[in-house]
Amino acid sequence: MNEERRLTTRQAAELLGVKPATVYAYVSRGQLTSRRDPVGRGSTFDAAEVEELARRSRREAAAPSSGELSVRTSLTLIEADRYYFRGVDAVALASRYRYEEVAEWLWTGSLPHGARFTAPPEPLAAARRAVAALPGHSGPVDRLRVAVAAAAVADPLRFDLSEEAVLGSARCLIPTLVGALPVLGADRWAGDARIARRLWPRLTGRDPDPDALAALDLALALLVDHDLAASTLAVRVAASARAHPYAAVSAGLGALEGPLHGAAGRLAHRMLAEVLERGAAAPVVAEYLRAGRRVPGLGHRLYRGEDPRARALFDRLEGLPQAAPALAAAREVAAVTGRQGGLHANVDLALAVLTLSCGMAAEAGETVFAVARTAGWIAHALEEYQERPLRMRPSGQYQGPRPPQPMP
Repeated sequence: MNEERRLTTRQAAELLGVKPATVYAYVSRGQLTSRRDPVGRGSTFDAAEVEELARRSRREAAAPSSGELSVRTSLTLIEADRYYFRGVDAVALASRYRYEEVAEWLWTGSLPHGARFTAPPEPLAAARRAVAALPGHSGPVDRLRVAVAAAAVADPLRFDLSEEAVLGSARCLIPTLVGALPVLGADRWAGDARIARRLWPRLTGRDPDPDALAALDLALALLVDHDLAASTLAVRVAASARAHPYAAVSAGLGALEGPLHGAAGRLAHRMLAEVLERGAAAPVVAEYLRAGRRVPGLGHRLYRGEDPRARALFDRLEGLPQAAPALAAAREVAAVTGRQGGLHANVDLALAVLTLSCGMAAEAGETVFAVARTAGWIAHALEEYQERPLRMRPSGQYQGPRPPQPMP
């Protein structure tokens, strides 16, 4: 029926509240599609498409104006020191369901029991070859960025931005990223597609126990999304330009490379290792503060109290005997800094306890974070693909010399 309802340029302009010339500007930006009128000389427009653009424009005009960029999302809500995925308590969801199932919930709003992600042979082989060619000192985000690029080239359908195609790519990309990472220990679960089990031997050479694997899976599920972090905003900017999902994930990984975003877990790991080595938190905290450095793993701008992700992971780690020393060190750090109303523990400190107690390297927290957050980045890309293209275009405030200036 919608295909039969066509509007003239004048009718479309009236519905949108703009001049006829602006209607054709919408066409050039990809916001509307036009068809030549076989009878008249002008163009016609799909009525449903024009009405949807009019509704979207009204929503954007009604949005509150502030100094901060505001982006509509139906994925994650953070309020009152708790966070929610599609309205469901995220900690409760992550505590009950595996990472893959939580990812599906974020993507589709449904929870398929026993969801599994599988890496296709060709993209996985391409990603492994690309990662193997990197220098030995390459970091985890270096490897993941290269793996994403290689997997993208091996996927001829990457430019299909339909929801079905993007979700298909996502379910293949995440296990491809994990499978491309070098194995540190015996990979005893070559046939097990669960992400936590496939990731474990790429983080440590130790054999896991069921409780340790459950803690890793919980960390992945807790970290799936967290509103508009810097990396997520980078993903939405790329998706706004209609970059394919692999490119959008690459944008997120690029932002994650920044020391103020992705490196916090590594710093917290090293600090806890120093506390355990010295046997007390107070001298370590004192040295950080004396050097003018921030104590890592503490505080979060979105929470007044303890980060709920940290609380959930700490509670799970209580069941791991090998985690007891690192857990005690983390709580001692929080106690020392909290004597004068200091900051509370955040998820980076909890991740440091997990990685340190399981014999993982300092950068393992970055790997866990990046793999987990890939699912959230895909969810945000899917949302952005439904918005007006190129809307992430702020105006610059020029501060340079006013023209005319002499030719250099």
